[in-house]
Amino acid sequence: MPRIKSPAELEEFRKGILSKRDPQKPCIAVCTGTGCIALGAAEVVAALREEIKKQGLGAEVDVKVDIRETGCPGFCEQGPVIVIYPEEICYLQVKPDDAKEIIAETILAKKVIDRLLYVDPVSKEKSIRESDVPFYKNQTRLLIGNNIKLDPKSIEDYLAVGGYTALVKALAGMKPEQVLDVVKDSNIRGRGGAGFPAGKKWEFARNSPGDTKYVVVNADEGDPGAFMDRALLEGNPHAVLEGLLIGAYAIGAHEGFLYVRQEYPLAVDNVTIAIRAAEDLGLLGKNILGSGFDFSVKVHRGAGAFVCGEETALLRSLEGKPGEPVARPPYPAVKGLWNKPTNINNVETWANIPLIINKGSKFFTSIGTEKSKGTKIFSLVGKVKNTGLVEVPMGITLRDIIYKVGGGIPGEKKFKAVQTGGPSGGCIPEEYLDMSVDFDELAKVGAIMGSGGMIVMDEDTCMVDVARYFLNFLSDESCGKCTPCREGIRQMLKILTNISQGKGKEGDVELLETLAETTRDASLCALGGSAPNPVLSTIRYFKDEYDAHIKDKKCPAFVCKELISFYIDPDKCSACMICLRKCPVDAIIGGKKQIHVIDQEKCTNCGTCFEVCPSRFGAVRRLSGEPVPAPIPEEARNLAGESK
Repeated sequence: MPRIKSPAELEEFRKGILSKRDPQKPCIAVCTGTGCIALGAAEVVAALREEIKKQGLGAEVDVKVDIRETGCPGFCEQGPVIVIYPEEICYLQVKPDDAKEIIAETILAKKVIDRLLYVDPVSKEKSIRESDVPFYKNQTRLLIGNNIKLDPKSIEDYLAVGGYTALVKALAGMKPEQVLDVVKDSNIRGRGGAGFPAGKKWEFARNSPGDTKYVVVNADEGDPGAFMDRALLEGNPHAVLEGLLIGAYAIGAHEGFLYVRQEYPLAVDNVTIAIRAAEDLGLLGKNILGSGFDFSVKVHRGAGAFVCGEETALLRSLEGKPGEPVARPPYPAVKGLWNKPTNINNVETWANIPLIINKGSKFFTSIGTEKSKGTKIFSLVGKVKNTGLVEVPMGITLRDIIYKVGGGIPGEKKFKAVQTGGPSGGCIPEEYLDMSVDFDELAKVGAIMGSGGMIVMDEDTCMVDVARYFLNFLSDESCGKCTPCREGIRQMLKILTNISQGKGKEGDVELLETLAETTRDASLCALGGSAPNPVLSTIRYFKDEYDAHIKDKKCPAFVCKELISFYIDPDKCSACMICLRKCPVDAIIGGKKQIHVIDQEKCTNCGTCFEVCPSRFGAVRRLSGEPVPAPIPEEARNLAGESK
């Protein structure tokens, strides 16, 4: 690969790439992101390649077929996902056994395979093109839309879709101050959680005295259920690198770091390959594109500590020190990595920069709300039909995300709450489903945007248990450096655990609120400062559930095991013996033609009997806050069984 020395040479190289590509040539794009790989995408790719080889379609024949291994397009619920170009035919839940039919029917005979298309569960309509699938149709995919169009390991694929044109525009036609002004005018706010204006953050670092400055990509995405940054790094690493290069040019930095969590091996591999390819082409290193600008990037793998998502803890970890936050000010923009001015943004923020430079700040500000511009990527998970990555404009309502994009709640159950912002986010009830999703509106109802986690909950969710779950996670992940966070979270968790076990007492809710407010106000970093959100928001909107647990010793959602009992109704038991065979602790007594009884001393309240009991009988009942009826004597069970 030649080393490019000027913008003109880069454009000639790009034209050479495009001249060799026939847009009408069949291409099967297969998602090989982490989610689809887990569902068998590698086997699908292998089967497709084998079938192409059998058909001789890879040689110089009338029909040639390319296989493109791509990043995640977002519809994780329906993976493995493939899109066949140029028709843009989208097949979902593809299996290796489908490869022969795909080649024979779709590639050679130009026929659509109906059974592999998306079928709307309500209208029963089938979507042939990717853009017609409701999950995609209701999004604005400015960032992740390219994932299915390129191989993340190929810099040529990125150049073919216009990659590095923003870098050329910045280096060849703009001064650093002009780049900074465009970013400031775009009003882009950091996508990592706090929502601080990225342009101002860049300006602080640029104006800080010193010849040595650093830029850092925060890819330490530790929120349970969140994978936005992972998908961008895995699927389009060059977009992140291009954004980082432009930011470094504007700020005056010549060295950058990608801090990637240890649990993202595919993201590390793809971004490492991308860095090497950019270096070989001359887009990283000395005198980039003949501009006189030098820049290099290193990848640093984090050790899996959630607190290292906080920027000062991340910087200490980069320096080889324990990942613990430090008091601010001074902020990293003034005194950061190795005491030098440092700018840190998360993956999604950096990936937006080429878009802003190419299309201008007015384009970016035309999307979103007055104070929150552009799109936001969310990982939509939990009790929702269509789980996966969604990219939507700021200002969209929660209802539209959950019901139009997400397809609603499975089993037509009732929506209960949505938790936004990761483990430190707040739980938003049904009454706010029509609120606009942006940084400021979420804060008004006790939630946060965070990095983009969005967990949907239905009527079977216990909100006390939700608060306990997130506090348990945060208690483990607290670095322990400051007392308010270390002890405040631990004590709140202790109280929540007691409440969920039926040991709650009057005054616990008030004590939780006091502890939460103290922890929030006195903690050193954002982990402790936002940790009380799950507690305060669930108390604010679901106080009745706390009262039920404390006063009535009852879990209305039948989740907290210590407050649940299972009982077999003798009038409905058919003696089918399914529950008896499935019980993991042999707590069910019975036999053929004999009504079954649960031994309450042995029962662990696992709920297996309730789940396996045939719905037509519904003999197993869940009880909470009420006594279990006395079991009938064995003689009565035998007689009743015989009579049946």
